[in-house]
Amino acid sequence: MQKLLTALIAAAVAGFASPAMAQSRIKDIASIEGVRTNQLVGYGLVVGLNGTGDSLRNCPFTRQSLEGMSERLGNNIRGTNANTKNMAAVMITAELPPFATPGSRIDISVSSMCDAKSLLGGSLLPTTLEAADGQVYALGSGSVQTGSVSASGASGSSVTRGVPTAGRIAGGATVERETGFEMANMNEVRLTLRNPDFTTAQRVAAAINQTYPNSALAENGTVIAVRAPAQMGMAGFISRVENLPVEVDAPAKVIIDEVNGVIVMGEQVRVSTVAIAHGNLTVSVQENPMVSQPEPFSRGQTAVVPQSSVEVTEETGTQMRIVGGSASLSSLVNGLNALGVSPRDMISILQAIKAAGALQADIEVM
Repeated sequence: MQKLLTALIAAAVAGFASPAMAQSRIKDIASIEGVRTNQLVGYGLVVGLNGTGDSLRNCPFTRQSLEGMSERLGNNIRGTNANTKNMAAVMITAELPPFATPGSRIDISVSSMCDAKSLLGGSLLPTTLEAADGQVYALGSGSVQTGSVSASGASGSSVTRGVPTAGRIAGGATVERETGFEMANMNEVRLTLRNPDFTTAQRVAAAINQTYPNSALAENGTVIAVRAPAQMGMAGFISRVENLPVEVDAPAKVIIDEVNGVIVMGEQVRVSTVAIAHGNLTVSVQENPMVSQPEPFSRGQTAVVPQSSVEVTEETGTQMRIVGGSASLSSLVNGLNALGVSPRDMISILQAIKAAGALQADIEVM
């Protein structure tokens, strides 16, 4: 009995010492081909501004839009001296979500096109929003919210917080047309990995086939073709598949942001045994100007005399250190930290290790 208890405790300790690999859901690493958002764009007018709109003399397209709209409403203002500043020409953009149905509401963004100072308090006139195929998919209108503050005085001074020439209209567009993607009538869908990898693609297919045999096939490192069982609808099948756990693999890569001094290393990064020595040479120049004051009644002039001090300091005692020779990322990080260098110096060291052929990873400099 004592031996059995000892064996159980040893097994439990071993289980805690080697934690299981982290897994991700398929929905977090892949998307369904064809199920995506669509970009919409439109051109319109924002009216009701408190003198912060476009100057019609500087914005010909705003004036033409005003004249065209007035003619459609039965008023002809061509040739008149219209100089209102209570309207602005804007571009409207929106994202049409997948499976959006007619009558549903989506948010839209509004941005000024000319010299309007602020869109705060304005209302967007009804505007059609088109997709890349030239078809109208939504109709937008509503009150523009900029979330900014802008004020100016008669002397020309002004204070601005945020961007008053751009804003959003929450639920400002009504969907008028569907995209026509009918998943229920499809016999097969394709899953697309967000980070292509052959190993991950094979694991996704294996995880699906383990639960639903002969339902998935990895076509390449990006696409996994999935076919729903005969007794199950495609939407219900995808809802179950996307929640299956998969262990994600990724190539060894080191990301370097030299501007901000940021280094990100993946779990698979390995380094062969290499010796590194690092030292810093510091040159310090200090300027201490002094004032030369002449004696009384000497007819001299007070002058500033420059005085420079130059000092050169080099760190000593830095020895060669051996880094690498192990299969863990922690040993690489600990070895580099043992050198006592800053992140920017570590960037140079990693690039030197790569040049020596000891870093088994790709370096990507942002």
